[in-house]
Amino acid sequence: MPQTAPEARRFSVHARHLDRHHARIVAEPSFEAAALAYAEDFHPLIDGDDQISLIVRDLDDGHERCFRLDVWSGETEPCS
Repeated sequence: MPQTAPEARRFSVHARHLDRHHARIVAEPSFEAAALAYAEDFHPLIDGDDQISLIVRDLDDGHERCFRLDVWSGETEPCS
């Protein structure tokens, strides 16, 4: 039986060092995918480690997470 793709959810994403009015709405299946899509589409400023901290908020339930994203590998980890 073929697998179906996870349903996309709407997220608000902005770089941690920017105000929320710089947020963009993206539709992705997960918090991590939303962070990566934001970085790919909007090219936020990165720090000296080629990483950026992104705040991702689920627009349906308001749950929010922070991720450090490596812009070269696309790997994410929770903010410290």
